Amino acid sequence: MNSNQMIDPHLLSRAESWLGEAFDEATKKEVEALIREGGNALLDAFYKDLEFGTGGLRGIMGAGTNKMNVYTVGMATQGLANYLLQVYPNIPVQVAIAHDCRINSRLFAETTAGVLSANGIDVFLFETLRPTPELSFSVRNLGAQAGIVITASHNPKEYNGYKVYWADGGQLVPPHDKNTIAEVRKISGPEQVKFTPDPNKIHGLGAEMDKLYWDEVSKLSLNNVGKNDLKIIYTPIHGTGINGVPQVLKQMGFSRVEVLESQKTPNGNFPTVHSPNPEEAAALNLAIERARETKADLVLGTDPDADRVGIAVRAKNGEMVLMNGNQTAAILVHYILSQKQKRGELKGDQFVAKTIVTTDLISDIAAHFGVKVYECLTGFKYIAELIREKEGKETYLVGGEESYGYLIGDFVRDKDAVSSAALIAESAAWAKSEGMTLPDYLERIHKQCAAYKEDLVSITKKGKSGADEIRQMMEDFRNNPFEEINGQAVSLIRDYESGTEKNIKTGESKPINLPKSNVFQFILEDNSCITARPSGTEPKIKFYISVRTQVAGHSSYELALAALGEKIQGIKKALSL
Repeated sequence: MNSNQMIDPHLLSRAESWLGEAFDEATKKEVEALIREGGNALLDAFYKDLEFGTGGLRGIMGAGTNKMNVYTVGMATQGLANYLLQVYPNIPVQVAIAHDCRINSRLFAETTAGVLSANGIDVFLFETLRPTPELSFSVRNLGAQAGIVITASHNPKEYNGYKVYWADGGQLVPPHDKNTIAEVRKISGPEQVKFTPDPNKIHGLGAEMDKLYWDEVSKLSLNNVGKNDLKIIYTPIHGTGINGVPQVLKQMGFSRVEVLESQKTPNGNFPTVHSPNPEEAAALNLAIERARETKADLVLGTDPDADRVGIAVRAKNGEMVLMNGNQTAAILVHYILSQKQKRGELKGDQFVAKTIVTTDLISDIAAHFGVKVYECLTGFKYIAELIREKEGKETYLVGGEESYGYLIGDFVRDKDAVSSAALIAESAAWAKSEGMTLPDYLERIHKQCAAYKEDLVSITKKGKSGADEIRQMMEDFRNNPFEEINGQAVSLIRDYESGTEKNIKTGESKPINLPKSNVFQFILEDNSCITARPSGTEPKIKFYISVRTQVAGHSSYELALAALGEKIQGIKKALSL
């Protein structure tokens, strides 16, 4: 396209506003090229403003209102600064900032620090990359009013993001999220942003905070059995876990830890993986290969900001096998509750937390030990909010979500791959001392409670057209819901957007006591559960499938699992997934 005549006038106006004096030359050249080219690239860059989702700002880096760049970061920060100064008018406001390994992460962190300092806010900026959970810990330790971490977590290398934390160390929840967005929307351009930093307001964070955090994680240890016998391969997948996981494992007594050489150096291009997401099996391939060579027992892999951890373990046949997020969460919950029971530390006023798309095996395990379980919407900010609401009345022990994020203890208020890696390693060491692999341990749990199997199907739909397509899929579920799936009648429909659960047999509806969310769930007569949820941080719609059975009803454990696998395949076929 060589002319502006075919470009929507409103879109063209939005783009041309980025050619003014407030923008640097590199940005203006990029915008000029987008205007010349027109088409989807221009549309995707300017059709909307980048907004807070379940993880704050997140988007592809580049010029435009819908992209991650110093201007969208600066405008978001100015809006946040304005809101903080409104909420805390009579005290000196403090904000902690951390960042991951991604391209531009340090630039965005320094930009954020500069804007906050220019608004008279004291900033505590980590000297180099740090895990996201350490940022959450730092907010609480410093008594800061907020925290920010520059990260796109496990997204592809083209992305970056901006997560905001409140004074409790948890990510923004209502009303602060909406109020912050309202203030950000008032910032119509970078000319309204105070970009000139006040160096006197910017303070460094480093080794002293590391030690406080690592010491707190080490206190989570529940026994020291078998730690010298467990051989571990750890990979930070070029991310921030290198500044936390190896140090904590050593401090907790694991003496046979090897950091994978090819992935130990931070690098925002993630050169050795297609995607730095430990949820994807390929992300751990190199670590698993090294584990085979060295006869290691356990592989631990953390995502770029070290809030998620994936694992592979040596099975009895000697092969390395991957465990998914639901399986790992179940093992962590069972290990922690069983060890606390042995130590006489289950007091009756404690609880476990899980999200609505995470395996109900966690609920079964909690019931087995007489511990309460609470369900939250997807997003760890809701678990953090729950912990805060229960403070002084009930004590949080452990929780997690199927997407490889777990939290032990309440001194951090977000997913914590550092503490999770340490307790996963401890559970593996204990299991090995008992003559079990982690798959053996999971089998024991299944036989004690019920056998579960889960699957996740993610469908990517990019750009505005993709967003429209996902929106239509959710409308179709609501307007024309399935009556049966894979030969099983639908017994319950839960629409978290309307906040209602409908019993199909009786026609009765009751409210769901959770915040509204664009999630739709089918419960079948055999207790299978299918959930549809558009991602809040990626151009995806996700389908979560969970099936269960009592192992006692089958001639063998292997046959029970095989039957569950066949049921999942039948459900996927019925839904054309």
